[in-house]
Amino acid sequence: MTRDSIRQAVNIVALVATLIVNTLSNALPINGQTAAQISNRLPVLFVPANYVFSIWGLIYILLIGFIVYQALPAQRHNALLRRISPWFVLSCAANITWLLFFHYNQFVLSMVVMLVLLYALITIYRHVRAANAAASRAESVWVRGTFSVYLGWITVATIANAAYTLLDAGWGGFGIADTTWTVLLLLVAAALTAYILLTRRDLAYAGVILWALVGIVVKQSAIAPVAITAGLMVAVVLVAAVISLLRTRSAPTRAAA
Repeated sequence: MTRDSIRQAVNIVALVATLIVNTLSNALPINGQTAAQISNRLPVLFVPANYVFSIWGLIYILLIGFIVYQALPAQRHNALLRRISPWFVLSCAANITWLLFFHYNQFVLSMVVMLVLLYALITIYRHVRAANAAASRAESVWVRGTFSVYLGWITVATIANAAYTLLDAGWGGFGIADTTWTVLLLLVAAALTAYILLTRRDLAYAGVILWALVGIVVKQSAIAPVAITAGLMVAVVLVAAVISLLRTRSAPTRAAA
């Protein structure tokens, strides 16, 4: 086997292992508790409604598509896939390790591993976005789209994981109320998403953040400052998305002129 063939095989094994552990985490479940049960144990205001977590289904469908795409003989010598493969394997290892730490209530360690996962996905995202803009339709969906959606969700998950870890540890928030911290986090999340939209024009990433923000509105509807802020941030992201679309449509016109 060539090095590229080994790389393709290792990527397949990494994702299969990730899918197996994720399935067992709910089917068993690991340590007798699901991630949703653990998440709902503490009143973390940044956590969205349970239905929002169904996005993992989409993420894994996209990742399976990515694995099939990267395993094709025509992609064996794809330079972009060579660059991102080590980071993809690291992301799978971090995903598995996070599940184990989280299910065994090792929240500080889960936070460390979540940051590793976030860093791996950011690195993949940077490589993908720096690659040739004239990507094929398949690469646009299964590489660009996949990691935009995955990174978008892990951005949300990292913030939620940090809030959960701090709350579990009894952190007092420097005397600032939980609602105020959550409002600040929502502002940061929306600002980051608007930046991604206006600089990268990444609607897939923004769509995930919108999905999470709406879920926060639903779950935290009884807490007015949080629900109202999340609703306003939905509007901010939508405005940024419209501006991004208008810029995208006007670009060919300027080029033609």
